[in-house]
Amino acid sequence: MRWRMLAWICLAELGALSLWFSATAVIPALETSWLSTDAKAWLSMAVTLGFVVGTVLSAILTLADFVGARRLFVLSAVVGALVNAALLVVIDSLPLVLACRFVTGLAMAGTYPPAMKLAASWFVSDRGLAVGSLVGALTVGGAVPHLINFALGGLTWPPVIAGTSLGALAAAVVMARCVRDGPHVQARAPFNPACVGELCRTRGVVLASLGYFGHMWELYAMWAWIGLYLIEGFHAAGVPAAPRLGSLATGAVFLVGAASCVLAGWVADRIGRTATTMLAMVGSGTCAAAIGLVFGRPGLLVAVALIWGFTIVADSAQFSASVTELAPPAYVGTALSLQTSLGFLLTLASTWLVPRAAEAWGWPWAFAFLAPGPFLGTLAMSRLRRLPESARLAGGRR
Repeated sequence: MRWRMLAWICLAELGALSLWFSATAVIPALETSWLSTDAKAWLSMAVTLGFVVGTVLSAILTLADFVGARRLFVLSAVVGALVNAALLVVIDSLPLVLACRFVTGLAMAGTYPPAMKLAASWFVSDRGLAVGSLVGALTVGGAVPHLINFALGGLTWPPVIAGTSLGALAAAVVMARCVRDGPHVQARAPFNPACVGELCRTRGVVLASLGYFGHMWELYAMWAWIGLYLIEGFHAAGVPAAPRLGSLATGAVFLVGAASCVLAGWVADRIGRTATTMLAMVGSGTCAAAIGLVFGRPGLLVAVALIWGFTIVADSAQFSASVTELAPPAYVGTALSLQTSLGFLLTLASTWLVPRAAEAWGWPWAFAFLAPGPFLGTLAMSRLRRLPESARLAGGRR
């Protein structure tokens, strides 16, 4: 039954998280008076800011543990779908567009951490594979708007918005009708804001979170801008139909990332969470530093982008899985909300900086400043590996 529950949870997560990049995926097709460099950045940053606010509130109010993960997910997915669909009406007003993206981010805060808690609640053994599968589903959700864009030729945007909204509504139905709480994590807990202080004093949780922050410094900045980066690279090489091919290549980057999450989860359950995350971060940091060397060379550019797409998210689930194993069981949902809120807050800076780096140095080197993040995250996980409590990770394998 646990694998059936995981499949339903992953399907719901895929539909809900397709909302995240629904607006940034259609930037090449938008024709509005407000589409400046700053506006493009804020299309992604507003979602992130809403997500940060939502996860902070969820952590302080212990919503995922007090309200219940399934209830919170269903309500949030419905709200996100409706607000995303509102873009079809308000697209000519930048303030209203950004308000919709902010509320979409708030809604995502009620879907991502609760889904991780639900997946963890069904698994003690194979938890890395379970949470990795969930993050893989999230990554496929990120690919959905790009793939819709490719299917439509990269020249129209309303079907992308409508399709992702319908996906989120379907996610709410799946969660409400098909998913149940598992036996291994407490379904609900008393309201207790003081647990946040306890979590911040837990060394294992702190170091796992620091590793996660290094990982997040590059992840969402890369995901937000890799589509435009590939299109610019194809344009520089004179490739015909660059927008459509860029959308296809971007979808492939997300899809290989989804596969890596599942594979890394299986590996982490066998060689340990710290070893797996360190290997992935060294690989992704190297790609961030090197991808500018192949800009304008389409074959090599796609190859490096695919390797980066594979390594950049392979470790993501293992930071969350580590927290589920190191945090007090009654407040796993709150610990995940706290970790993700601070990690996504960090992404605001890196997402904002990419287009400015492109203006200052040109698109080839727009991603180079992301490389230090994963290398610093590797140091944090190396420190966690030396702590006695890390023996709890992946059944004693560090």
